[in-house]
Amino acid sequence: MGTIKKYLRILRKPSVHYSLGFLTLGGFIAGIIFWGAFNTALEATNTEAFCTGCHEMRNNVYEELKTTIHFSNRSGVRAKCSDCHVPHNWTDKIARKMQASKEVWGKIFGTIDTREKFLEHRRRLAENEWRRLKANDSLECRNCHNFEYMDFTRQSKRAMEQHSTALASGEKTCIDCHKGIAHHLPDMKGVEGW
Repeated sequence: MGTIKKYLRILRKPSVHYSLGFLTLGGFIAGIIFWGAFNTALEATNTEAFCTGCHEMRNNVYEELKTTIHFSNRSGVRAKCSDCHVPHNWTDKIARKMQASKEVWGKIFGTIDTREKFLEHRRRLAENEWRRLKANDSLECRNCHNFEYMDFTRQSKRAMEQHSTALASGEKTCIDCHKGIAHHLPDMKGVEGW
């Protein structure tokens, strides 16, 4: 205990042995190391291996993703979990990661640790994601699907009409029409428009 008190006393007193420049440089280097470690950890949690590391995701939504155009298509461009569920710009990404941290509690307490529990909670989970995407104007969709570069003439008549009116006017956003694009829909009984 005496050693701890000694170090605490040293931390509270001004430095006698080290110059302000040395302490500033040391703090700067420590900051770079912390920042690098933080960003490395942040990016590690955006990998497909991390997202599918638990059986809840691997055996449920990841299996569904494998059957969609976002996983396998003629262009060879494939979306991974974080492309759709984590914003790309840094401040929005941090906010999303903080919001998603509560999912750790779900893992710890086994909220969806079986297929039956997942199906029981599926609609609530989907509605949470739809609400989030609606609130941010489908930001994650727009990271890849840039509305400004859409060639309406190469779309079906229905898609062209919707994209050039409801989407262009801001009346709707991607998720309003594209629910279930990468995962199976939950039971939609009682949902307006279904």
